[in-house]
Amino acid sequence: MSTTFSVTLPSGATWTPTFVAQLDEEKCIGCGRCFKVCPRGVLELVGLNEDGEYVRVDEDDDDDEEYEKKVMTIAHQALCIGCTACAKICPKKCYTHAAAEV
Repeated sequence: MSTTFSVTLPSGATWTPTFVAQLDEEKCIGCGRCFKVCPRGVLELVGLNEDGEYVRVDEDDDDDEEYEKKVMTIAHQALCIGCTACAKICPKKCYTHAAAEV
């Protein structure tokens, strides 16, 4: 039997945090806003080549010829603290969050 993780606040209210579950790469424009607001290093910007494969993006090198577009990925999902800052700032609404099952 699984239950949803929740926290009882000092006020006695129950809060159920939601954690990053998915990111829609089709909608993502690779703007990096979510990456900048994430306090835990959950996200990583990568390039997508013409075959749909991930290509490492070198922030110092501006060689865009290796990839078709940049997209954000969930690189370290376990580090998410459920703040939802990424979803709040995303202009394309790419994020899906869900409660954790324990």
